[in-house]
Amino acid sequence: QVRPVESGGGLVQAGDSMRLSCAASGRLFSTYAMGWFRQAPEKAPKERKFVAVINWSGDRTVYADSMKGRFTISRDNAKNTVYLQMNSLKPEDTAVYYCAAGGGATMPVDSNGYVYWGQGTPVTVSS
Repeated sequence: QVRPVESGGGLVQAGDSMRLSCAASGRLFSTYAMGWFRQAPEKAPKERKFVAVINWSGDRTVYADSMKGRFTISRDNAKNTVYLQMNSLKPEDTAVYYCAAGGGATMPVDSNGYVYWGQGTPVTVSS
């Protein structure tokens, strides 16, 4: 079992950068792909959008098209932590960001592919 806990969210201005962290308890962390999703304000959980995923070893990543070139996902298995570096933030990036574990050998881009979810960390980007 893996229990992700996100941190690092807050209020920033458009154009700023922010790094989110997700620390996960559980000795099996390094066997899971780790993904980031986001849920925009007033959107239902089923409308949670894929942001990025990284495979278990950290040498493969996949991004949503709108995040390519601005966001970078990485992980440190020695620290049981995955990161999301977000640059050139825009007001439309405002959302609650969730970290999730799942996939095993695969790298799901759909939320149904994930088993363990954190509680989320809110990010607000002002214009």
